[in-house]
Amino acid sequence: MTLFIKNMVCNRCIMVIQNELDKLGVGVKNIKLGEVTLEKELTSEEREHLNKTLLSLGFEIIDDKKSRIIEKIKNLIINLVHHQDSETKINLSELLSNKLHHDYNYLSNLFSEVEGTTIEKYFIAQKIEKVKELLVYDELSLSEIAFRLHYSSVAYLSNQFKKVTGLTPSHFKKIRKDKRTPLDEV
Repeated sequence: MTLFIKNMVCNRCIMVIQNELDKLGVGVKNIKLGEVTLEKELTSEEREHLNKTLLSLGFEIIDDKKSRIIEKIKNLIINLVHHQDSETKINLSELLSNKLHHDYNYLSNLFSEVEGTTIEKYFIAQKIEKVKELLVYDELSLSEIAFRLHYSSVAYLSNQFKKVTGLTPSHFKKIRKDKRTPLDEV
């Protein structure tokens, strides 16, 4: 049995979900962002209890197909931006189509319809959050950040950053307190 879980966006989320399933005595075959494969079917009481527990922690079991696809799109983008240091530039539409086995136009229309924003804007928002994180850590120069996140130039990164945040990267760095956004709220 596979459960699809909303707001499961990082490795810490995986640990929290795993811990809750262990507490409930539910065997897990596999767990990854947004998805848990269980060893056996849950009873309706177990499922209801698990759902209440997850809701109290900011997660939610997703039942309908469209919501599962949206969550998979979000998790693929989050994983791509925040958890992979890929050397090669990846075509996002191709990646999503290949991983989700749907035409990109379908995915794009569905995402826009449900989320009220485009996949591209969501992707850019995630990249800007990653830029903020790297600026706060203060370990990389802006040109190193631009290279790591596959921006064509520092100027393009700076323009996009200012367009999204209203601040230049250097100004953000100066006033960096309380400017980051949790990934599930982007």
